[in-house]
Amino acid sequence: MKKSLLLFPYVCLFLFTQAQNPAPVGSQKESVIIMNATAHLGNGQVIENAVIAFENGKLTLVADARIIKLDMSKYKSVIHAEGKHVYPGFIDCNSTLGLTELDAARATSDNYEVGDFNSDVRSVIAYNTDSKIIPTVRSNGILLAQIVPQGGTISGQSSVVQLDAWNWEDAAYKTDEGIHLNWPRMFVIKSDAPGAEDTQRENMNKALNNIDRFFKEAKAYSLNASPQEMNVRFEAMNGLFNGTKKLYVHCDYVKEIVAAVNFCKKYAIKLVIVGGDDSWRVADLLKENNVAVILGRTHSLPPLQDEDTDLPYKIPAMLRQAGVTYAVSVDGSWQNRNLAFNAGTEAGYGLTKEDALVSITSAPAKILGIDATAGTLEAGKDATLFISTGDALDMRTNNVETAFINGRQINLDNVQKQLNEKYKAKYGLK
Repeated sequence: MKKSLLLFPYVCLFLFTQAQNPAPVGSQKESVIIMNATAHLGNGQVIENAVIAFENGKLTLVADARIIKLDMSKYKSVIHAEGKHVYPGFIDCNSTLGLTELDAARATSDNYEVGDFNSDVRSVIAYNTDSKIIPTVRSNGILLAQIVPQGGTISGQSSVVQLDAWNWEDAAYKTDEGIHLNWPRMFVIKSDAPGAEDTQRENMNKALNNIDRFFKEAKAYSLNASPQEMNVRFEAMNGLFNGTKKLYVHCDYVKEIVAAVNFCKKYAIKLVIVGGDDSWRVADLLKENNVAVILGRTHSLPPLQDEDTDLPYKIPAMLRQAGVTYAVSVDGSWQNRNLAFNAGTEAGYGLTKEDALVSITSAPAKILGIDATAGTLEAGKDATLFISTGDALDMRTNNVETAFINGRQINLDNVQKQLNEKYKAKYGLK
């Protein structure tokens, strides 16, 4: 505790002495057209020589420039993008972006609450639009994020935010879209200590019974049209039972995944598995029950020692082949910038680059319930997109030079770019 208190002033000094984040930009003022880029639509399709136009924050045209006649007088701003690539804004799922700044400094984190059943907790109101991390992930094409609370048995409610805003109200894209449940580990670690294994089983069964009891009470509350006394935790659960919210169950292994699927069938709840290291083993069950999966980092080791070293790279292709909807995520905060590169690794293990792109664009949009306005480049959807001089899924060529959120061209400067320029100047490298 004393060390944390001593550290806090230095953390604050560090944060306040760095350059400020770029100011959010206003609404789109004029019509824009992007000419002759390679457009990656986010649904597996590519237009080699595309024309993309948007106005008032909405895409008005996505077409092949070679087969369409244009009235260029309608567009105030023309961007010539020959040899470049246009992508829909990447969507970062299962993120603590804006909730955690420095993992080592508790005072900069607001990602969990005390207690086990916090279904009423709303992560979006803790979202810090002034986070130094947000501009760094925008520079790699991440323009939307699912902000997820942590800890406890039920962590709370996640929301989707767009990453250029003055405050959380401006950032909110879809609020309170799901509730997050951390499923108990359903295995027993062998122990020579007398009664240790029995104690583990008792604790596991107790945790499962507590979850079932909470959901029973919450469902009974939801059926009461006029409760005598409002229960805020149960009020937050109502959306699960009327189908307006999804239950995100965080678990990894077969036994846990199967139990979560059966549990949600019992309560007729829409389920998404988060983590899902063993999801490929039960892909048919997930497909049969229309359960989507938000995978963790592709760039990781397999959970078990006797599994293939490259198993995390191959799981996306196995899920896709089985017809399971999945997205790729990168847990943590500073690591989020590598989302596109985690997705790109899929392309070397059974998927094409466009298939891999789906896992961070249209698939997460579908899972999060925002696919009507985001996730692909289609006329009528939000103009949330970016231009890269190279392949955005390859860390060697990714270079995001221009980005738009709802048609607003955002500032791609960030503290890391500023420090780069500062020390290049110091050592005469400019």
